[in-house]
Amino acid sequence: MRLAKRLSASGARLEFCYEAGPCGYGAHRLLKKLGHNCAVVAPAMIPRKPGDRVKTDRRDAEMLARLWRAGELTPIWTPDEEHEAMRDLIRARKQAMDALKVAKQQLLSFLLRHGLRYGGATRWTKRHWRWIDELRRFHYPHQQLAFEEMKRAIRQIKARVDTLDQTIADTVQVWRFGPLVEALRALRGVDTTITATLVAEIGDINRFTNPRQLMAWLGLVPSERSSGNTTRRGRITRAGNALARTMMVEASWSYRHPAREQYRYLKRSAQLPQDIRDVG
Repeated sequence: MRLAKRLSASGARLEFCYEAGPCGYGAHRLLKKLGHNCAVVAPAMIPRKPGDRVKTDRRDAEMLARLWRAGELTPIWTPDEEHEAMRDLIRARKQAMDALKVAKQQLLSFLLRHGLRYGGATRWTKRHWRWIDELRRFHYPHQQLAFEEMKRAIRQIKARVDTLDQTIADTVQVWRFGPLVEALRALRGVDTTITATLVAEIGDINRFTNPRQLMAWLGLVPSERSSGNTTRRGRITRAGNALARTMMVEASWSYRHPAREQYRYLKRSAQLPQDIRDVG
């Protein structure tokens, strides 16, 4: 703040830019509040020289200043405090889901080492849990204790996920993007968690002028290495937001099946306008 005031004392128009990082958007909001223009740029989109092997804060600052003055940097969309709070909630759920996946794998690996295999077709169902709870085949009591702690960890993380899911559903009701979330839920394979994740990570969808820009931002367009009359396209680029891309892919799996207006779908779309339901 003192630096900005000292530089603006001469009446010069100030332009700021910095790389997005773990410090968030606090500096961006502060400079905006002081009346200066500030842009946040994605590190992956900053041009870099392949032969440049020296990296210091001063050199990075000079490089950003030159690139920003030349118009070579594209600023990212910066969320407000309310939107960032929703992102924190969404990402907390993602971290809990990752922890749940790890905890389940640890328990299955423990059972596999002791030659215990479940004979059913689907894991983590009520029947599977009944089979797990009935296991008492460990020779040493501390092995049984380790087994019980693994089970307790899974149940505790699952309770965290359920709490976060309920909080997301409650927060959407008062969120300014809540109507958009409700409208997107008219699509097949999209529930509240997936829709809230997409909206929280994408932000203002109106900044994309067409669907291709949105798909390119999500990294769901094919990569390409073409030259002359030869066109080569490969797998998707996987650029952009990985969490939003994952949610989009998970939702698209429902389109493998024929369209059916099931009860759950009719219930969640009953209050929506007819034109939105027709699109869904």
